[in-house]
Amino acid sequence: MQAQLLDSKPSNFTRADSLRGSLRPERSHFDVLKYNLDISLDIKNKSIQGFNEITAKVLKEQRFMQIDLFKNMQIDSVIYKGKTLAYEREANAFFIDFEKKLPAEKQIVFSVYYSGKPKVAVNAPWDGGFIFSKDKNGNPWVSVAVQGTGASLWYPNKDHLSDEPESARIHVSVPNGLMNVSNGRLVGKKAISPDLTRWSWEVKNPINNYNIILNVGDYTLIKDEHKGVDLHYYVLSYNEDKARQHFKEVKPMMDCFYEKFGAYPFIEDSYKLVETPYLGMEHQSAVAYGNQFNNGYLGRDLSGTGVGLKWDFITIHESAHEWFGNSISASDIADLWIHEAFTTYAESIYVECRWGKEDALKYLYGIRANIENQSPIIGTYGVNHEGSGDMYYKGANMLNTLRSIIGDDKKWWDLLKAFSLNFKHQVTNTQEVVDFFEVHTSVEVSPIFYQFLNYPDLPELQIKEKQGKLVGRWVADVPNFSMPIRLGNQQKNKVFDLTSQWQTIDFDLSLDEIGYPRAEYYIRFKRIKK
Repeated sequence: MQAQLLDSKPSNFTRADSLRGSLRPERSHFDVLKYNLDISLDIKNKSIQGFNEITAKVLKEQRFMQIDLFKNMQIDSVIYKGKTLAYEREANAFFIDFEKKLPAEKQIVFSVYYSGKPKVAVNAPWDGGFIFSKDKNGNPWVSVAVQGTGASLWYPNKDHLSDEPESARIHVSVPNGLMNVSNGRLVGKKAISPDLTRWSWEVKNPINNYNIILNVGDYTLIKDEHKGVDLHYYVLSYNEDKARQHFKEVKPMMDCFYEKFGAYPFIEDSYKLVETPYLGMEHQSAVAYGNQFNNGYLGRDLSGTGVGLKWDFITIHESAHEWFGNSISASDIADLWIHEAFTTYAESIYVECRWGKEDALKYLYGIRANIENQSPIIGTYGVNHEGSGDMYYKGANMLNTLRSIIGDDKKWWDLLKAFSLNFKHQVTNTQEVVDFFEVHTSVEVSPIFYQFLNYPDLPELQIKEKQGKLVGRWVADVPNFSMPIRLGNQQKNKVFDLTSQWQTIDFDLSLDEIGYPRAEYYIRFKRIKK
């Protein structure tokens, strides 16, 4: 889903932005290994209380450690080896004083006890926070969505995308009669008082902070299986029959994504769709689903072509994030395109698997209407700043342009799967991704990536007549930009490797006759006439 920070680049940032987005010494000296989150949810008062037990490995000697928790939440105590530690707060961060330097290579376990009323979302998932609602039977229905805003909105953690715990346990105590669904697998259910039941879940794979989730409601579980993956659907009790029919789409989706990206990356934790009171979010192994069992995007086609009404946007888009965003994660939110461009492109891949390449190209061409080309896709590093929302539709069309440049579908699908498998369960960045594609193609693709990602304008192909012949060149922000492109018409065409210098286009077509396959390349095209 589009996260909460889709504004254009601000001209300045605050100290709080740096605390949230940068890897300062108090943050970079340790690696989180595990979260053991245990909270009780007071639905009536919209509050939580509990603790997060954090297991970490010390990488460099350091006395102070930064942990993040929104300033409206109360830190009750920090406990290490049975002793209460001092800390100092600054904005949404606090600095724990371990009293002496922790030695490198040491593994430590400490707990942060806390309580408070977390921020309530005004318009989830775009506005981060808790969602306290009711189902149509009047039962409480609660969830949270914090991508971009930060998981420290509701629990203490090292709130930076570069550091994912290798595993997690999530325990949530809720009123009897309600169920909590979190990530991974259910490992325990225990009555802890006459009124409360504690639901315990375990995640055995790396997981980023904003994916850790709770979902509380009157849920029914539907069980299925496909390709060795447990498919679990948690839906409101009165939607069971509807969900059984609608979620049949998951199996052909899995077939498609297995073929193109490799096996589901979190088999140990199962695949879940969890009905939520907001539209959706890619919560790992507990994908939030709120599309009301409609095809399209709440019944609308984002492409305007009709193709988008053949399938459920939320099921396909959010599930594709299991490969791109959850398995492969960006180390800084400025590189969020790695999550969103590949996932949006995966929508067209699903279309191609089900209905063919023509429909896939039609869909990709249609979603261009949503592209603004006003600001860069990459944001500012180190300050928790996303780039343009064009990371979705423009990013997908950038990838389809790369496919057309490579010009060999077998090579393209092999490359995409190799990328997915090579970067599985890894945190990465733009440079590493671009380098991978550069090394594994016979075409120089880095200038193309950098033009699309770092500049608002598309590369423009200019063609004119000169001394009775056609000549062409690229105009782009990236110096010495070059890119091969197929030119001609439907009857005859061939690939020309054009640069930023005027070059002869040796083709027996007039200026008015020559063109390019518009759905396959996302560029500007200009015929220059005297």
